[in-house]
Amino acid sequence: MRKLLQLKLHWQVLIALALAVLVGTLTREFAGDYQPQLLAGYKFTGSLFINALKMLIVPLITASIITGVANIGKKASIGRLGGKTMLYYMATSLVAIFVGLLMVNLINPGVINGQLAKDVIHLPGDASQILQNAQVRQPADILNLFKDMIPANIFAAAADNGQLIGLIFFCLLFGFFMTRITAKYASTMKNLWQAIFEIMMRITSLVMKFTPIGVFALVAGIVTTSGPEVFKLLIWFILTVLAALLIHFLVVLPLVLRFIARVNPWRHYQAMAPALLTAFSTASSAATLPVTLECVEKNAGVSNKITSFTVPLGTTINMDGTALFECVAVIFIAQAYGVPLSFAAQFIIVFIALLTSIGVAAVPQASLVAIVVIMKKFDIPDEGIVLILAVDRFLDMCRTSVNVFSDSCGAVVIGRSEGEKKILLG
Repeated sequence: MRKLLQLKLHWQVLIALALAVLVGTLTREFAGDYQPQLLAGYKFTGSLFINALKMLIVPLITASIITGVANIGKKASIGRLGGKTMLYYMATSLVAIFVGLLMVNLINPGVINGQLAKDVIHLPGDASQILQNAQVRQPADILNLFKDMIPANIFAAAADNGQLIGLIFFCLLFGFFMTRITAKYASTMKNLWQAIFEIMMRITSLVMKFTPIGVFALVAGIVTTSGPEVFKLLIWFILTVLAALLIHFLVVLPLVLRFIARVNPWRHYQAMAPALLTAFSTASSAATLPVTLECVEKNAGVSNKITSFTVPLGTTINMDGTALFECVAVIFIAQAYGVPLSFAAQFIIVFIALLTSIGVAAVPQASLVAIVVIMKKFDIPDEGIVLILAVDRFLDMCRTSVNVFSDSCGAVVIGRSEGEKKILLG
């Protein structure tokens, strides 16, 4: 048992997934009269895990955004460099989200052979209420989205998960102006919020340690009611996410390198290989940061001045892969429930995905918190997240690699725009 606990989290999740399929199948076939009690146990345990994720939402996003923007605000005194870096990060994240939006609408992974994924695996939740909530959204609701950004009461916005966009906007303002007050007080506030962020990171790490148990309970319950064939529907979701990530990784970012930075993309892939492998294995941009810095500066030839500014900043706020995944995951779950999302609704998802990607901690599977935030905006039942839990770790490894590569591309683009001539010439 001790050796099992010492395994990497992704191995624990895979083992839990395999056990869940086995136990769920046995429960389905042989539990007999005890099946309702076992299902209740699975549901109770799974609910604890989902509630733990929801518990993290407000404090984690608040602390992440305030500390991240405070650091940006301080460094933004560099002026032109800060502006160009922020423009690059926002632009590439937005493009990534639109790539994900295009792929999930083309492939439509939430519908399998003409049948809703919700019906295939018997997910709970009243689809009619969700349908009504989505259908009433009109293009004018895009304007209401900006209205929601300025809540009359931020505490009420924090209490209502569907209005978290107002809290996010307030945190952006708070973090920005926190660096504009007297240095003595700014230092105190920064230390306070940094301490809160560190505490929330530890709590998040604790909750993530229980991911195998949560996956086991949630998946075992689904297999009990629907059978092992439930995983067939996840194949299309995985392919959709991977296709979108690959387009961004192999098409969009290389085009940026070729036509904006005017460097050879293939050389940059070679320069960043160690960091990409580290990102894939750890699924953490933060853990990969030292390797990323070394690859960008020593292998790609970007100056220390540019590298030390753009890469740590990108690790905090530039989450192309994460933003893309959030968009695909939420629309996939909506498709699974049979919810037709209008242009206005999908625009809202794009906008919130862009904002929440800033506040996602650079640790494995932290994007689950942001996904719950977006789902709440459309009253999509929390149980829908079980559709992605089982495969999230592998996809997290893939999207983290995209995050890290985008950070490195940003350093190259900014370096070239600042007149550096030796980038990727070795």
